[in-house]
Amino acid sequence: MNRTNKKSDLQRICVIDGQGGGIGSAVIKKLKDLFGEAVEIIALGTNAIATSQMLKAKANRGASGENAIVQTAGKADIIIGTVAIIMAHSMMGEVTPKMAEAVASSPAKKLLIPLTQEHVEIVGISPIPLPHLIEALIQENLKNFFESP
Repeated sequence: MNRTNKKSDLQRICVIDGQGGGIGSAVIKKLKDLFGEAVEIIALGTNAIATSQMLKAKANRGASGENAIVQTAGKADIIIGTVAIIMAHSMMGEVTPKMAEAVASSPAKKLLIPLTQEHVEIVGISPIPLPHLIEALIQENLKNFFESP
């Protein structure tokens, strides 16, 4: 993929998080460290606090709530979040069925971090600290996704 630095040609990465936005913020900081302004990062929060925290981490744009997630998920090139973003009623009920369906059915590549607070266990996954999971997400799934400009 040969991308120019024109805004309309940038890869659009949507980072979805809820509750306090801590995981999304950590992901966005790593993305910014690696890609700078070579990608457009959109923070999608299930609530305003999560979006605010992700914007503080230097997301290019942000929006909150069900309609923002439903409308934007289909326009993303990559969606990043925990596995909870494809599970209705997860994050203590913050992920609505419409949100989960929009993310799951989006044509975007989905990179899901195997962390849940739900009564779900992903078999075969070793318990790895969040910073290591984010590093693996970047190094193994995104670093080679983009060619140098």
